[in-house]
Amino acid sequence: MLKTAGLDRAPMVRLGDANKGEFFTSGLEYNPPARGVWNIVHTGMLVPETHEIFACAQGCLRGVILTAAEMNALDRMSWISVSEQDMFDGTLESDVVDGVSEIIQKLPYRPRAVLLYLSCIHLFAGCDFDIIIDQLKEKFNDIRFSDCYMTPTMRKTISPDAKMRMQLYDALEPTDIDKKSVNILGNDRATDENSELVKLIKENGFTLRDITACRTYDEYLEMAKSAVNIAYLPTAAIGCEEVSKRLGTKGLYLPNAFEADKIRANMARLAEVLGVDTPDLSKQEEEAHNALEKARAVVGDTAIAIDFTAVTQPFGLAELLCSHGFNVRYIINDALGEDGDAFDRLKESHPDIEIYSAVNVNMLHFPEQEHEKVLAIGQKAAHYFSTDYFVNIVQNGGYYGFTGISAIAELISEAAVSKKDRRRLISHKGIGCESCI
Repeated sequence: MLKTAGLDRAPMVRLGDANKGEFFTSGLEYNPPARGVWNIVHTGMLVPETHEIFACAQGCLRGVILTAAEMNALDRMSWISVSEQDMFDGTLESDVVDGVSEIIQKLPYRPRAVLLYLSCIHLFAGCDFDIIIDQLKEKFNDIRFSDCYMTPTMRKTISPDAKMRMQLYDALEPTDIDKKSVNILGNDRATDENSELVKLIKENGFTLRDITACRTYDEYLEMAKSAVNIAYLPTAAIGCEEVSKRLGTKGLYLPNAFEADKIRANMARLAEVLGVDTPDLSKQEEEAHNALEKARAVVGDTAIAIDFTAVTQPFGLAELLCSHGFNVRYIINDALGEDGDAFDRLKESHPDIEIYSAVNVNMLHFPEQEHEKVLAIGQKAAHYFSTDYFVNIVQNGGYYGFTGISAIAELISEAAVSKKDRRRLISHKGIGCESCI
């Protein structure tokens, strides 16, 4: 006799029953229509005066071309379609070289650099990317060629996002170091000018360089002069380490945490490296506390859902909100990240919080029944809980530290009382990019 196995149910686990690591078994995945997170096309476009060229199968090309079109940047992208025949006739490398050469010769402008993306199929076939780059350099010695990768099948080793944030700085070469300058690496939006991170750097007389502020290729190359490189996004950590090692400079990973002691430790570590006094952050901490209390008064007992695309440490944010009396009920996340300590404490203090998968195919029809009003932090949470009351940010929104907590608290207050056009907003690909939608 056949019995219903419940495999059509949305995957959920109580936080109190969840194990560290991956919360759900990998399998067939569903990609919800929440498009705010940046992809490798958006990220590559941060390098000024460059041209992106994608060499991959037509099915894959559709997605990257649409991204460029939606951000009104088709003039900065070209592509080479790889066919099945290319896999067997021994021309895989030469086809890419010939295709790139033809594209460059027909461009209405001369790019300073070309970001060349090969795909999974090239890696499966053992394509020699070094030969391709070397031959292109010989043909176009005035153009810098960077090897980039569209390889989602490799995401269990290093994700395409993390690899792209590393290759973003491939053109930077060792040069004379300016000891009074600092880079922030790997972020796709400028860090909040009011943050203690930016103020510590600028108020002590250091020049702050960031690819999001570069308007010319020469400005981008100036980043090689900075004595200290900072990353605070998890996907930027490996790139910061690689760039710093290659340039012979100091690399610091200062993750964007929600715990007061970690925020203070990050600033103390940066101050030590810069050789300046550690700032007194008591005022900023008090302001963050007050902002959270005000937001709690506005939100009341409304259920809150947090997803991992909004903030890089969703369990850390959940713990912070719970400590101020917020009714955090749901977290959308498939695997534990860097906030394992917060996860452990929440497991004891708030075991009934429900963790839902962000990508499992059975989330397609979630929720299965009507639910109470939910205030969502993040686009995926807004989609899954069908709520127009949501905070529309990705990857911390450029906020950092205590000032970042204050800013997010204000966004929560606003979201609790002001509806947004959810369907329109979450369909825009890459928050912060120009959109033609």
